[in-house]
Amino acid sequence: MCESMEQIQRTQNTKLGIFLLIAGLALFCVGETIVKILANDYEITQIVWARYVFHGLVTVLIFLRFGFVKLTKPTRPWLHMLRSALMLIATTLYFSALRFLPLADAVAIHFIAPILITAFSIPILKEKVGPRRWAAIFVGFVGTIIIIRPGTVGMHWAALLPLGTAICYAVYQILTRIASRTDSTQTNLFWTSAFGILATSFCVPFFWTPPSATGWSMMIALGGIYGLGHYLLIRGLEIAPASRLAPFIYTQIIWATILGFAIFNQLPDQLTILGVCIVIGSGLYIWRRETKLTYES
Repeated sequence: MCESMEQIQRTQNTKLGIFLLIAGLALFCVGETIVKILANDYEITQIVWARYVFHGLVTVLIFLRFGFVKLTKPTRPWLHMLRSALMLIATTLYFSALRFLPLADAVAIHFIAPILITAFSIPILKEKVGPRRWAAIFVGFVGTIIIIRPGTVGMHWAALLPLGTAICYAVYQILTRIASRTDSTQTNLFWTSAFGILATSFCVPFFWTPPSATGWSMMIALGGIYGLGHYLLIRGLEIAPASRLAPFIYTQIIWATILGFAIFNQLPDQLTILGVCIVIGSGLYIWRRETKLTYES
């Protein structure tokens, strides 16, 4: 009964699904802004810990109706541990990048992730990718190189961190596809949060700085914002087809640019904008081809 209700929700309101997706991405950018501010006074490990702990509380509150015991029983625990570890590494690398890079630049480099998912799906999921999508993957990498600018004076070493995030996140998404064949979305999210909380709680005492009242407030807000953002994305995917939502993922760069300029007075330069346009164009082309092939099959 629950499965049939969920199927109905996924197709009932595309416009609302798009709105929820965009709102969730906007919240992520707000969270990234908080990370960038907190990084001035606290170690990244402590910030990642706060993100996981307070995000985990929100996740439990949202999904408590599904039954707590049920959430803790995956069919393949080791698969969940691996994908959760990848997400933890991705989060740590990305938060570390935010300490050094403009917000829009970090988001722009991370946009290579959807392209990497297509590339990695070949050896892991045994999916077939034609020459057109291979060309789009190559062009997307070119766009990322333009943003990072390796070997030039304008390159910051921290630009490699969101690239590492994109690689970990792409593999995480593919493993999540595999896990979703036998486990629910709620179980997948629970394990991601639980693993992150346990791992960071073990490490955080070695990096702890007693937070001020403002620090605690921002850390709690950080977890709550990420938790709500993930919930909005999940709800969006429940009530609208993923193929309709995919192009709107790139609206995140708009929010990142606005917040980066408003809070930190930072704007992407012309080469970064060029690279972003190339990466987004490649990602949209891959999405269009995959959608067309899905309908044809």
